[in-house]
Amino acid sequence: MRHGGKILIDQLEAQGVTSVFLVPGETFLAALDALYDSAPIRTIVCRHEGGAAMMAQATGKLTGKPGIAFATRGPGAANAASGLLVAREDQTPMILFVGLPATTGDAREASGASDVVGLFSPIAKWAAVVRDTLRIPELVARAFHVAMSGRPGPVVLGLPEDVLNREAGAENAKRVVIPEAAPSAAQMDLIEAKLRSSEWPLMIVGGPGWSPSVAARIETFALGCDLPVAAAFRAQDYVDNRHPCYVGHAGIGLESKLAAAIRGADLLLAVGAHLGPVTTAGHTLVTTPDPRQFLVHVHPSAEEAGLVCRADVAIAATVAAFADALRGVAPPREQPWRTFRRDLRAAYEASLKPVPTPGDVALEQVVATMSEVLPEQAIVASGAGNYAQFLHRYFVYKGHRTQLAPGSGSMGYGLPAAIAAKLLSPERPVVAVAGDGCFQMTAQELATAVQYALPIVIIVANNAIHGSIRMRQEERYPGRVIATSLVNPDFAALAQSFGALGETVARTADFEPALRRALAAGRPALIDLRLDPEAIAPGRTPAAVRVKSRD
Repeated sequence: MRHGGKILIDQLEAQGVTSVFLVPGETFLAALDALYDSAPIRTIVCRHEGGAAMMAQATGKLTGKPGIAFATRGPGAANAASGLLVAREDQTPMILFVGLPATTGDAREASGASDVVGLFSPIAKWAAVVRDTLRIPELVARAFHVAMSGRPGPVVLGLPEDVLNREAGAENAKRVVIPEAAPSAAQMDLIEAKLRSSEWPLMIVGGPGWSPSVAARIETFALGCDLPVAAAFRAQDYVDNRHPCYVGHAGIGLESKLAAAIRGADLLLAVGAHLGPVTTAGHTLVTTPDPRQFLVHVHPSAEEAGLVCRADVAIAATVAAFADALRGVAPPREQPWRTFRRDLRAAYEASLKPVPTPGDVALEQVVATMSEVLPEQAIVASGAGNYAQFLHRYFVYKGHRTQLAPGSGSMGYGLPAAIAAKLLSPERPVVAVAGDGCFQMTAQELATAVQYALPIVIIVANNAIHGSIRMRQEERYPGRVIATSLVNPDFAALAQSFGALGETVARTADFEPALRRALAAGRPALIDLRLDPEAIAPGRTPAAVRVKSRD
């Protein structure tokens, strides 16, 4: 006989969970009690449920297995919703367990009571409440299955306090194994035939299920066919950016020649990628419902392949199975697109040359320095804001899962994601890059990094404005600035107050030595970059945007 909390944590151990992220709540004290005795699972106490959920999401993104977060009833559960949204947009498996009032309080407006199913069903793949202690193994196993199968995503399970407290003789469920779908021989023969007749083929990579071995097989196939490969939005680390077939990022700040190439391709291979509005430039590159290109869309979910853009060949298969099947596709003897690939590669390489921006600290040079100084397997995490455009454009990603960035455009993601990454890979350098507004969304999680002695580096792009919104303001309502200016703390002093290293950089030349000191600090470190607010985006300033808008 075990109480429900013990049964629950035993299920997590059986599924291979090694860490959970939470803000403690009285509704799941029984689960906390079981975590006290859990050797395989490390309990990470966070400062806000949104940060905990983002850490769980980043864990799921890095491992392909559900990241686990706990939140308590009412406000705690609502706070965690931001991380669930990131998981949904990024197709990432995660599970949020929500402690609830005892079932005796149903329909009695118990303190903090919330309708878990009603609240989270629009966000999660599945949301349910466990009302029988004996069913905890069954429903936890189902949560893992749903989170990982098809299009991966978040699952929410509500846990009433009395269900966790009650003892039962439940047996552990087996570890969940997701069957791997593979393409048919006929589908692969069709791809081989289309390659033989193509003049302008292009591959876009992204989505779930990638690994270093999958990336290596895709790179080998691309090289054998001299096939240009682009990354979907925030999937820049799926292929080594130094590979001769890598031609850039189909996302924000899309290079014009790559945009034209995607639009004009006669064969488009979308391998795992979600063809959403950012990757397709608002569906101007790949039109909906019927693309101009001959579209082959590979995705583990049959629903996703052709969901937005109708594919000519929709392949319900994991990217691993598809990459294996590519071994049987013979490269065409004639490859008339060689010049096409070469020109796209040259355009990508030219785009890496920093375009000067105003101010004493040049963010484009900072990012270029990071790209040169950081080891190849360093992980760079970021959130949302115009500062991220500099990362998209100037950082060269050299290995799989070296980029952690939210496809949902969620501010505050970088620091929690960096914490999760460092816990998983303590031997790898981890750097979080954030705007000043972005950082302050989850800045309290710096205390989490200090508590667990995680030597991550945080770089704050501090220009005292919400840059992306300011730029849009100047585009639509030039000169009418409101609600986008920030009065910031001394970020270096703030970091020091947490027990981290804190430095301020006011000149570009001072950044590299500061970065090297931060990497060697052996504790969390923050670098505050004092940027000119006119350096709002690569090649753009608010003044120039304002003038153009008025014209």
